Amino acid sequence: MKTRQQGVALLSVLLVMSLALLLTAGMLRSHQLMVQSSARQVHQVQLRQLGFSVEAWAMAALARTDDAEQSVVHLGQAWARVTWPFETPGAQVALEIEDLSARFNVNALLGTGQVDEVARQRWSNLLASLGLQPLDLRAAGQVLQRQELSQLRELPGVDGAILRQLEPWVALLPRDAGLNINTAAPQMLAILDGVSLSTAAALVRQRPVGGYARVAAFTHDPLIAGQGVTSHGLGVSSRWFRINIDVSFGSSRLRMASDVERELKSGRWRVVQRRFLPANLNEI
Repeated sequence: MKTRQQGVALLSVLLVMSLALLLTAGMLRSHQLMVQSSARQVHQVQLRQLGFSVEAWAMAALARTDDAEQSVVHLGQAWARVTWPFETPGAQVALEIEDLSARFNVNALLGTGQVDEVARQRWSNLLASLGLQPLDLRAAGQVLQRQELSQLRELPGVDGAILRQLEPWVALLPRDAGLNINTAAPQMLAILDGVSLSTAAALVRQRPVGGYARVAAFTHDPLIAGQGVTSHGLGVSSRWFRINIDVSFGSSRLRMASDVERELKSGRWRVVQRRFLPANLNEI
């Protein structure tokens, strides 16, 4: 009887110890998860602070552009080559500034009033070059202006895949913003009537180092003279840029895109919108 009682007591002790070990393991696991979560939160705060610092540096670089340079914006200027110049221990920083006027301005076809037939044809040419079906932007509703590309989902047949195809080539700027021929890629110059992709590539290769001073110098270029290329909707300058920032710290990563504008009257730079992007481009 005594041996049996001792066995029961030993079993009870073992059960209590097992429960204690399980509770301890659970507490340690919870503590570990809490520490990991706190570390991730700290990393995210650090990433955002660094991202905002990079954004401020890029805006300062844009602000250093003098009045003469602002009248003609081209890829030979300092803003197009700006990089993050500081050592950031433990972090990797990638910075790029792009001219949003090098894209097709979707807002040129939105709103009330007479349809801009030149812009409409260029839009059709862009869609065709991307292998997309025609899209009537006015079907998105009679609005003065849109701010987010995702709003085009209101159009029949537009989904995430189509938006991802459009995203590198379009922007949403004030309606009077023209396509900057000094920064536009061959694919964008090829949406002009009478300009093939090979001709557009040749135009980019022989583009003046300091950019075209006037649109007329571009439309009268021997490569396209007489092809019916109109100067309507074209320009040689820009006030709208996108600052693309990619910051990595350990296993954490931050991607943000800040659209900035130089105000016409004051000349000051301001952030129009700031977007935090997923680690990959599978979403818009």
